[in-house]
Parts: sequence; C-alpha cells; structure tokens
Amino acid sequence: MNLSHHLTHPVFKAVQQVADRKGVQAFAIGGFVRDLILERPCKDIDIVVEGSGIELAREVAKILKAGRVTVFKNFGTAMFHHHGVEVEFVGARKESYERGSRKPIVEDGTIEDDQNRRDFTINAMAIRLNATSPANAPSYGDLVDPFDGLQDIALKILRTPLDPNVTYSDDPLRMMRAVRFACQLNFKIESDSLQSIERNAKRLEIISRERIHVELNKMIMSEVPSVGFKLLFNTRLLHQFFPEMVALKGVERRNGIGHKDNFFHTIEVLDRISKNTDNLWLRWAAILHDIAKPPTKRFHPDLGWTFHGHEDRGARMVPKIFKRLKLPLDHQMKYVQKLVLLHLRPIALTQEEISDSAVRRLLSEAGDDIDDLMILARADITSKNEAKVERYLLNYDEVVKKLVEVEKKDGVRNFQPPVSGEEIMETFGIPPSRPIGDIKKAIKEAILDGDIPNEQEAARALMLELGAKMGLRPA
Repeated sequence: MNLSHHLTHPVFKAVQQVADRKGVQAFAIGGFVRDLILERPCKDIDIVVEGSGIELAREVAKILKAGRVTVFKNFGTAMFHHHGVEVEFVGARKESYERGSRKPIVEDGTIEDDQNRRDFTINAMAIRLNATSPANAPSYGDLVDPFDGLQDIALKILRTPLDPNVTYSDDPLRMMRAVRFACQLNFKIESDSLQSIERNAKRLEIISRERIHVELNKMIMSEVPSVGFKLLFNTRLLHQFFPEMVALKGVERRNGIGHKDNFFHTIEVLDRISKNTDNLWLRWAAILHDIAKPPTKRFHPDLGWTFHGHEDRGARMVPKIFKRLKLPLDHQMKYVQKLVLLHLRPIALTQEEISDSAVRRLLSEAGDDIDDLMILARADITSKNEAKVERYLLNYDEVVKKLVEVEKKDGVRNFQPPVSGEEIMETFGIPPSRPIGDIKKAIKEAILDGDIPNEQEAARALMLELGAKMGLRPA
C-alpha cells in the first residue's frame, strides 16, 4: 500500500530531502500512521531514522524555518512544532529489559528492531519517507507493515507484535495502553493478549502512579468509558491501583432483599454524564459519587439496605484517592469533593415541595458549580423503570426552574453576608472574637431562610439587633 497522497504536511518532503542527501532511511511511524489509516485527527508525528534523530531534526527544522528545536540528549530525541503539529525525531532503537524495571537498555537499531519493540501491531506500522528504498525501487509513501497491523485495524483487534507475555512483562504500562486503545478505538483485545494481561496484572506495581493516571484519564475521556472500566476489572488491573472502586462490585442479599451493583451503576452514570460533558473532573465526580457505599452499607429488617452518609464519607475519601493516584490536589480535587458531597441534594429537592430556603442553601453551597452538580444528578438516575426515570427528569426540570428563579431574585450564589467581620468589629468597637463569627453566621442563615433580604440595610439592622442581645453597644 502506498500512502504518499496522504502525506500532506510539509515535514515529510523535508525529511525526504535531508534523508536522501545524508543516505539514511527515515520513516513516519506509530500513532500517526495508525490514525492516518483510521482517518482520525492526529496532532503528533513521530519520525524514526536509522541514524541520528537529533541531526535529522535540526536539518529538517532549518529547511522548514520551524524555529526552536528541543533536544533530549539522554533519550536521543528532538522535537519542534510546525503548522500546528508536534514533530518528534528519534534514532531507530533496539531495546531489552531487566525484570525489575520498565526502563529499557537501549542500543542503536534498524527499522525492524524499532518495530519489534512497539506495543501493538497497529502502532508498529511505518511509512517510508525516502524517494527510493535500499533496493533502489521508488518507495516514498510505502507502508512497512511486518505484523499485519493493517489487517488488525480491519478486524478491530489489538494484538502485540511479539509474545504478549514478553511485551507486557517488559513494560507493564502497555497493559493500561491496551485497555485505553480498546476503549478509545472500540477495538477488542485479542484473547491471548487479554489472558496475558490478567497473568501480568501485578507487574503494574513497578509503574509510577503518574503514568497510570495519564492512561486512565485518557480512557475516562473516551466516548464510552465503561468499556475500559469493565476491562480493567476483568483483567484485575483495577485491583492494583483503585481498590475502592473494586469494592463497589457485587450484590449482597439478606431476607431476599438485594441492593444494586454499585460498580455497574457507577460506570453507567459515567457513560451517561460523558454524553453531556468533556470536563474530566466532572467525569471523575461521577466515578467517585458513590465510592463510600461499601463502608457505609447497613441492613435494617424494616428499611432494607441503606448507605446513610455515603456522600459525606465519600467526600472525605477523595483526597486519599487523589493522593495515591498522584492526581492534582488543588482546585480540581476540591471541585470533585464538593460534587461528591452535594450529589444527593438535587434529588432530595425533587422528593419534597421545593422551598425557596432549600434552593438558596443549595445555590450558596454549590456556587458556580451548580450547573455541573445538576448534570451529575441527572446522570445519577439509573433505573430500568423508564416511567420512573421520566418522572425524576421532569422533577429536575422543576428544580432547575426554581434555581433560576431564586438566583435571579435573591442572588445567593457564592454569596457572603452583606456585613463583614471588619464592619461588626468597627460598629461595636470589639477585637476579633467569637461574637463576630456568630453574628455573621446568623445573618447568613437569616438570608438563606428568607427571613431578611440579601441586602446591606436589612443585614445591618439584624446585626445591631443581634449585638444588643449579646450585650454589645455601637461604639
């Protein structure tokens, strides 16, 4: 197969020009070739050369006037950006591994050596960029596919070029990549490969959590992330780094009463929310919204199964999970915590007559994340009873109307009481002390309950009244 008519980016002709002049063989390889055949967009081009990738990069960049070339001497790679694409150059490599490490011993190699070390057949395809092959035949654009990657794309299967036990044991991160590609591309992992992943799952312990969460996040951002989580569970990869999610699996029965399988419920919520948002952290909130159901599970003869307080316990579990997975511990984590803590509040509003006070409190606590909370709450309605789902969704529509109405009227989203602590101290001539916090809290509660409007004058009048009850007099 010749793909020269697809090589439209100017970097390819520039590589041909330099490689032919220098007498070295150069190829586009890996993900770019795969995505070209799959007709997927790709913002990265990998060029491999039987020689120095750094020298080739510098000369190609000069021809293209591409500007700065970033060199990583330890890895023998160089890269630059041109026409919106990141182009990386590397010398062809031969790799071997020691059992306790995923860092390979690297030697210079041929294109065959480089293709042998690739993770999957669909990522081992290369395209010749020289005008002629070593046999002097026209070759620019020829597909070099020693492991039938093209056929595997047609069959939609993921297969390793070499023995999967060797491929996965050498670099266990490839097991996470297999799941991620299966999820992103809607491919099946070939059966020998799938069994090998299960056999080698514990090898994941030598992989850093940062590398694991990068693959996990890519999977979470796929169109149907539940595909990936089922594979992670069935191969026992999930057991190596996310035991809290594993614990969601299963149904316990007592007195003929069972509860839903919270693992399947969680990944169903994740799929539902993924149809409505590309926000990675909102998707994480879906993953973690019921994470504390196992430790809060109780059985009562009259009530059946309960999970009281799982939202509060779950919010407190979030930092530990984020820390272990080396996920960000700043505003992203706090955002997920907040949504986990509040995820039951909207559904509670649908089950009662919606009071302005309850809506004010929800608006105040959710702040600017109220819209995301409502997306999560809607996704959380999973039932085989379609009439029940429809009824809940209509109730949510009423809640949303009420949220808009109350926000417009009272402006309590993210609000702080109109009277500040400094103003209270100045009014009564007192230093920082407990009465200041008590007065501020009472004013906030009065506004949320609708006893006074969210206005300076009303808040100040209440401040003076509360101060008088505490024996405070204006200075």
